[in-house]
Amino acid sequence: MPDLAFRPKSLPAPDAVAAAHRVAALAARRADAQDCDDGFPAEDVADLARAGLLAAPVPAGEGGAGLGTEPGAADLAAVLRLVGSGSLALGRLYEGHVNALQLVARYGGPGDRRALFAEARAGHLFGVWNTEPAAGGLVLAGDGRLAGVKTFASGAGHVTRALVTARRPGEEAPLMLVVALEPGTRADLSAWRAQGMRASATGTVDLTGLAPMARLGGPDDYHRQPHFSGGAWRFAAVQLGGIEAVFEAWRGHLARTGRGDDPHQLARLGEGAIALEGARLFVARAAGLVADEALPAERVVAFVDLTRLAVERAGLEVLGLAQRSVGLQGFLRGHPLERLSRDLATYLRQPAPDRALTGAAAAILAAEGPMAALWEAR
Repeated sequence: MPDLAFRPKSLPAPDAVAAAHRVAALAARRADAQDCDDGFPAEDVADLARAGLLAAPVPAGEGGAGLGTEPGAADLAAVLRLVGSGSLALGRLYEGHVNALQLVARYGGPGDRRALFAEARAGHLFGVWNTEPAAGGLVLAGDGRLAGVKTFASGAGHVTRALVTARRPGEEAPLMLVVALEPGTRADLSAWRAQGMRASATGTVDLTGLAPMARLGGPDDYHRQPHFSGGAWRFAAVQLGGIEAVFEAWRGHLARTGRGDDPHQLARLGEGAIALEGARLFVARAAGLVADEALPAERVVAFVDLTRLAVERAGLEVLGLAQRSVGLQGFLRGHPLERLSRDLATYLRQPAPDRALTGAAAAILAAEGPMAALWEAR
C-alpha cells in the first residue's frame, strides 16, 4: 500500500479543477528541485491523493467523482492542463493514471472494477505501460505468470498498479493485464538521461515472474478505436499546460525587465498568444468529441490526430518565440524559462507524428460532404 499518512478523499468533479489549481501551484515550486536524473515528484503525487485527484477518475457510482465521464470531458481537460502547467512530469504521470482507470472502467468486469477502483481510492498510483523492445517483450506464459520487460515506462519504481499489454506465446493480439508492484522494485532508470522530463522516472521494468491481479477485456481491446488513438487528447491537454507555463515565464520576463514596450517583443508575444489559444480550442473540441461518442470512430481519431499536431506546432512556436524574446538568459539554469523549455521540448516528442498527420488527411479526403461538417453530429 502507498505510504500515506492520511485518508485519501473523493470529491465532486467541479471541485477537481480547484484541487488541480492548488496541486499545480505546489508542484511548480518543487519542480526545479526534482529536475535531476532518477527524479520523481513524490510529494506532488501525495498531493494528488490528498486532494482526491487519484480517486477522481473513478465513476461516481463506485466511490469517485467520474472525472472525465460525468458529465463530460471539460473538467478532465482543465485538470490535466492545470497539472501540466505546474509540472509536465507530474502531468505525464497523472495522465497515465487517468488512462488506466478509464480502461478499467471500460473493459473491467464487476469484480475487477470494485477491487481496482478501491486501490485508486486508497492512493495507489496507476500507469499504462505498452512499449517494449523487439526482443524480450512481455509474454503471459501458460503458468499464468509474466516474462519480459516494458520500456519507456513512466513512473517506473513508483507506480504500484500498472496496466500492461502482454501476449500469449504464438499470439499477436495483446491482452490488458494489471499487475501489483512494490515501490522501488524491478525498475532500471539508467537509460533515461533525457534533456527534459527528468523527474518522470521513465525506465525499463522487468515483470518476469509476476502473476497479474486482473485481466481487462479481450484480445486487442487495448487498440479498440476511437479510444486508443482518440485518447491522445489527454496528453495534448497536459502539453497545453506546459505551453501555458512557458508563455507565462516569457511574459513575466518581459514585465520584470521592462522590455515589453518594444514593438518587436509585443509582436512576438501576440503571435505566441494566437498559437496558445489555438491549441486550447483544439484540445477542448477533441475532448468533447471523444466524450460524446456521436461520430464514427475514424472521424474522432482524425480530429484528435490533428489536435495533437496542432498542439505540438503551437508548443514549438511558443518555445521559439519565447527563447528569441528572452535571449541567452532563458538558457541559463535558474531562469524560469530554462527547465520549462527543456521539459516541454521533450514531452512534445510523441510517437508517429507523420502517421497521425497522413492518417487524418486520408480520413478527410475519403469523407463525403464539406470539411466544415466532418466533425458535426447529425
